Amino acid sequence: MDGTTLEGMRTALRGPVIGPKDPDYHQARKIYNAMIDREPAAIVRCTDAADVMDAVDFIRDHGLELAVRGGGHSGPGLCLVDDGLTIDLSPMRWVRVDPAAKTARVGGGSVLGDLDHASHAFGLATPAGIMSTTGVGGLTLGGGHGYLTRKYGLTVDNLLSADVVLADGSFVTASETENPDLFWALRGGGGNFGIVTSFDVRLHPVHTVGVAITVWPVDSTREVLRWYRDFLPQAPEDLYGFFALLAVPPGPPFPEEIHGHKMCGVVWCWTGDLDRLEETLAPVNEPGRPAFHFTAPMPYPALQTMFDELIPAGLQWYWRGSFFDRITDEAIDVHLKYGENLPTDLSTMHLYPVDGAAHKVGADDTAWAYRDAVWSGVIAGIDPDPANAQTIKQWAVDYWDELQPYSMGGSYVNFLGAGEGQDRVKATYRDHYDRLAEIKRIYDPHNLFHANQNIEPAKER
Repeated sequence: MDGTTLEGMRTALRGPVIGPKDPDYHQARKIYNAMIDREPAAIVRCTDAADVMDAVDFIRDHGLELAVRGGGHSGPGLCLVDDGLTIDLSPMRWVRVDPAAKTARVGGGSVLGDLDHASHAFGLATPAGIMSTTGVGGLTLGGGHGYLTRKYGLTVDNLLSADVVLADGSFVTASETENPDLFWALRGGGGNFGIVTSFDVRLHPVHTVGVAITVWPVDSTREVLRWYRDFLPQAPEDLYGFFALLAVPPGPPFPEEIHGHKMCGVVWCWTGDLDRLEETLAPVNEPGRPAFHFTAPMPYPALQTMFDELIPAGLQWYWRGSFFDRITDEAIDVHLKYGENLPTDLSTMHLYPVDGAAHKVGADDTAWAYRDAVWSGVIAGIDPDPANAQTIKQWAVDYWDELQPYSMGGSYVNFLGAGEGQDRVKATYRDHYDRLAEIKRIYDPHNLFHANQNIEPAKER
């Protein structure tokens, strides 16, 4: 993009347009995953919906490449494109809560911590992720799951409406009654259909939750996973627990004698009567005595921030995901093999439950295509040292390859890795893909929004 075009864009927009010669360019192009090192022609920081509309018009009319950044947590770095433009929504970080209606309107550049902070003041929350630094936009558009999913469903099950800037630069609202086809697609179809400048979400009564962390030696993985696969689906929906393979981090609440040890474990969240937490979790001794078991009441936003310092922005990441409707003995053998051989102290595997309330929504009610999944799994190679990038990637790919025969075929779209290909995108949407492609043809026929896990527009009939 030449200097004249850059200056033209600066004139057209209220927010800053940051080019390669600007002193803050290299900071502006950084995202959560430091393995991604792309150099856009400019980063366009939009201050409001009008800025987004003007930016889309400018980018489209000049034939430029476009990417969209909300929170910047995209594992494959889809919020940046070399020599193109990133529309950065980070100035649009705001949340307005209506405590009487139990709803919140959330700006498109907000992160989960913004939403959690604003809603917690009223004793409210919505299911969304496990880290406060994750962007609301990307997480929601992919479907969204988190600590409250078994109780209150996916994030998209709690989406009431969205304000969207389309590829032609127009502004629309999508809901059950306005542009319902677009609303259906936004609930799981990713960033394929437009740029969401605000979300209206339903909130639920959540304030202080029961938190527990239970870990066992990694060689207990077979016994623990066999117990976990039976215990959790039958547990009350107030109980959520994601299974993890990990190296114990050096700090509280873990005792020093297990720091750095490879373990398997479960992070629990209990939204029921706090006096019943210990009773509910008494079965954790059944697969064998834990090496460590910690319980405490905790404000919900504190739980959401628990991993923020452990895995901050700026690390090397490579991840891949899969859905599972069961955890087979053969899959457990794979988990044990790779859990015993974690390549770095931060590398991990998580199995997030997506049953309970998420199963009460119809299979065709949203673009999320795996209402029959019980777990959403992610394998993440993580390390601060760029020299280990290939090592963590190879571990994640090998692990995923061996586990895939025991999966349901597709993945949570936000857990697709870089370069997995169009077949994986189609597998993620199953028989919803053709309907999504038709909606894409209506709202983005020329595929302006393609720097994502792309759904290609259906061809004209």
